[in-house]
Amino acid sequence: MKKFSCIAIDDEPLALLVITQFCERFGNLDLSTFSEPRIGLEEIKRHKPDLVFLDIEMNSINGLDIAHALPRECCFIFTTAHAQYALNGFDLDAVDFLHKPFAYERFKKAVEKAIRRIETEKVPENIVIKQEYANVTIPINDILYIEAMENYTKIFRENGGYILSRTNMKTIQEILPEENFLRIHRSYIVPIEKIEMFSKKKIKLIGKEIFLPIGRLYANHIYDTLISRNSRHIFPNS
Repeated sequence: MKKFSCIAIDDEPLALLVITQFCERFGNLDLSTFSEPRIGLEEIKRHKPDLVFLDIEMNSINGLDIAHALPRECCFIFTTAHAQYALNGFDLDAVDFLHKPFAYERFKKAVEKAIRRIETEKVPENIVIKQEYANVTIPINDILYIEAMENYTKIFRENGGYILSRTNMKTIQEILPEENFLRIHRSYIVPIEKIEMFSKKKIKLIGKEIFLPIGRLYANHIYDTLISRNSRHIFPNS
C-alpha cells in the first residue's frame, strides 16, 4: 500500500497528539509534527509532503500566512478551533476544514478526500513524443535535458542516448509537469532535480560535466526558483 507523507503544524502538543493517533489509526500516513510553525514551513518547502495538517491561530504566525507560502502543489487541511476561518480556508483551496475537537470519522473523511485529490493530480510517469512516423514513450525521470535545434527538438536521456523529434519546444513544455521542469533558455528545458549548481548565467547537471546557459530573459525567474530549493548550490562568485 502506498504511503503518503504528511506534516502537521500546531502549537498545541495535545492537538498534535490527536492527529498522530488518528494518522496511526488510518494507516499508510507517514507523519512528522512541528509545534514551531516556521520550522514546519521550512520542512514543507524542503521535503514537499503529500499532505499538510495546519492550525490557524498560533502564537508566532497565523496559519493562513503559512497556507499562502505553501508550494503550489501542496495539499492541506486546516485543523482549528475557530470556525470563523472556514471561508478563508476554502478561498485558499484547502482540501477540508476540521473544526476542533473533531472525531476520527470526520478526520478519516477529510484524509480520504485529500488522497483522492493527490491521486488525481499525480505527476505523469511518462511522456509520448513523435519520432518520424512512430510514437516513443519516454519516462519522465529518464530525461536529462531538452535542446531545441533548427527544425528538431533533441531529448537527451540519462542512458546517454537521445530522441530526435519534430515536436517543437513549446508543445513539449506544455506536456511536461510544470513543477518538475524549467525552461532556462529559448533552446533548453531542464528537469529541476537534475540541476546541481547554478548562477544567473548557467546551470550544471548533477554528476555530469554538462553546463547549459541561462537566457537573459529567464535569469531572474530561474535564480529565484532555484534559491527557494536550497538543496541546490550556487556557483562561486555568481
